[in-house]
Amino acid sequence: MAARGLGDGVADRVAAIGAAGHVLDFDDTHASSLAHLSAPTAPAALVLGATLGTTLGHALEAHAAGFEVMGAVAAANHPQIRARGWHPTAVCGVVGAAVSAARLLELDRDRTEHAVRLALLRAGGLHAAFGSDGKALQVGMAAASGVDAARLAAAGATAGAEVLGGFEEAFGARWPADALEAPSGRAAIRENWIKAYPCCLQTHGAIEAAELLRKDRGVPAGAIVVAVHPVSLQTAWRTAVANGLEAKFSIPYLTAFTLLNGPPGIDSFRDLDPAAQDLAAERVTVRTDPAMRESEAVVEVEGQQVARVEAALGSPARPMDERALSAKVAALAGSRLDGVLDDPARPAAEVLKVVDPRG
Repeated sequence: MAARGLGDGVADRVAAIGAAGHVLDFDDTHASSLAHLSAPTAPAALVLGATLGTTLGHALEAHAAGFEVMGAVAAANHPQIRARGWHPTAVCGVVGAAVSAARLLELDRDRTEHAVRLALLRAGGLHAAFGSDGKALQVGMAAASGVDAARLAAAGATAGAEVLGGFEEAFGARWPADALEAPSGRAAIRENWIKAYPCCLQTHGAIEAAELLRKDRGVPAGAIVVAVHPVSLQTAWRTAVANGLEAKFSIPYLTAFTLLNGPPGIDSFRDLDPAAQDLAAERVTVRTDPAMRESEAVVEVEGQQVARVEAALGSPARPMDERALSAKVAALAGSRLDGVLDDPARPAAEVLKVVDPRG
């Protein structure tokens, strides 16, 4: 709601929809970078496309282009950029949004490069915001910055190639030389993870392992240890939690919650479960093992492995079927989105009215 109060300008609308798309932590995730590629790029394409009077098909093409470029940049910098405290979705999101906007503005290659470099001037977003409103807001702001950068490039603004070196230096990052060619390869979309649970992706393996244990024997007695790859604890770093938003990023809490109640849904984060808080604090600990897969989780009880999940539901290795995907959309939006994307010739402005009643 705070983001919607920004105003009715193009960047304001992009920021608000970008934040809304990320606020539940239920949006798709790129498995190779753990970045959320749609949250910055889809709002940029839809809002700007509606403003320019383009069709849904053109907006989707622009979204896909930004999605792929962002995926290439984020994957090239995983996990090192995260280890330095940056939020890859926000940092790389400015690039994806700029590319999506550049496509709709019909910028040539040179102008698109300037748009990307201008966008990098406002790259940012911190891991420390996880568990607060700041996480979703920084993604929305990244989307808006990318659109602004493309519009500036369209108006003739420039930024030298030195900016790419500055980006690498400041973020400890690497700029892939072929980043803008990524849409032709379409790699990122094949590596996209559709979440089954509305919380940090790096808790999903622990949730499913806890559910296996719950179904097998209920809540076990004794010490419970969850083993994960270091990037999982780096991402879902909260241990003690004070509210539902923080709980989305806590492996101990979500393990305990699942053992007591089953996997979480959207309503699970409106309030904290005191029993889950107590169980997490008293008996659940997390250890890391760099030999594990990034999204793998193992639950041990009294030193014995009792459950293991290598790839959680929704991952490229275990994709949800059409029925499950449809159920997720219906649970989030009812019938409001039925058929909305079926006609590529439909004006993007009509689709935007469905997504955002302000039109």
